[in-house]
Amino acid sequence: MPSMISCLLAAAAALSIASVSAPAAAAYPERPITLVNPNAAGGPADVVARSLARALEKRLGQPVVVENKPGGGASIGTGFVARAKPDGYTLLLGTSAGHVVTPLMQKTVYDGVGGFAFCSVVAVQPIMLVVNPSRGIKTVPDLIARAKAEPGKLSYGSAGMGGATHLGAELFQQAAHVQLNHIPYAGASPAINDAVGGQIDLAMLNLSASLPFIRQGRLVPLAYAADKRSPLLPDVPTLDEAGVKGAQAATWYSLAAPAGTPADVVQKLSDTVRSVNDDPDYRRIMQDQAIELMALSPKDADAYVQKDRADMQRLLGTLGLLAK
Repeated sequence: MPSMISCLLAAAAALSIASVSAPAAAAYPERPITLVNPNAAGGPADVVARSLARALEKRLGQPVVVENKPGGGASIGTGFVARAKPDGYTLLLGTSAGHVVTPLMQKTVYDGVGGFAFCSVVAVQPIMLVVNPSRGIKTVPDLIARAKAEPGKLSYGSAGMGGATHLGAELFQQAAHVQLNHIPYAGASPAINDAVGGQIDLAMLNLSASLPFIRQGRLVPLAYAADKRSPLLPDVPTLDEAGVKGAQAATWYSLAAPAGTPADVVQKLSDTVRSVNDDPDYRRIMQDQAIELMALSPKDADAYVQKDRADMQRLLGTLGLLAK
């Protein structure tokens, strides 16, 4: 009998110890976190990644190190995180390209939606339609009239095939019933350079990429592909206001972890994103880049990405770009 009592006491002690050490998430994070950006350094995504990393580490008490893994339509970095240990120490600054568009256009080794636990959608950056001033196009109606008079002659640049800037332009062409000539670039910078230099007529790019040249008068802003005007360019109409309905387009940025990451860790990261948005320095940096802050819950972030996949699947299907 004493031996049974001893066993019971030992079991009780073990349970007591376990109950004290069980809430692992309360201690998270206990070491540095890696935030993977699947885009090249220096672009709008890098601004978001590095600004978010600095703001997160202030609140989490651990370094958040940004690691760029560009290439493959964002599939290289996105796939790297999908295969990482689901412990909350390897995170992804996700976009529609890596999560949605690339997996729809080609076979990838990861599931862009099911392979991740979405902590939040942290920001969105609508696209601006700009034109070289030498073309004499001042408004969207001017552009539509010229494009209809010369189908396929006007060229536009995007930040890459299948990205938000390319697909935003495709939405514009469908809604406006015009045909433009697409010139894809490896990023926003070379597209903007050629638009400024006159090698292409137009560009559909995130506002942060084109804003300095708009302010210098080297590009003419025609319309903003959002549901409201940008406070940075309040005189520039939205596409809806310019008469082109249903062509809203934007790049969104998520904070995602590998599928299987503990729910309490995902929730803690989501809550931290919400608190980060109250940081005045972070808000100022984002506003200066024409980036609109968001802080969706894990459930709402997952629904947001699911809707984007459904929308992109329809659009890519009409363009004949879905993977066979």
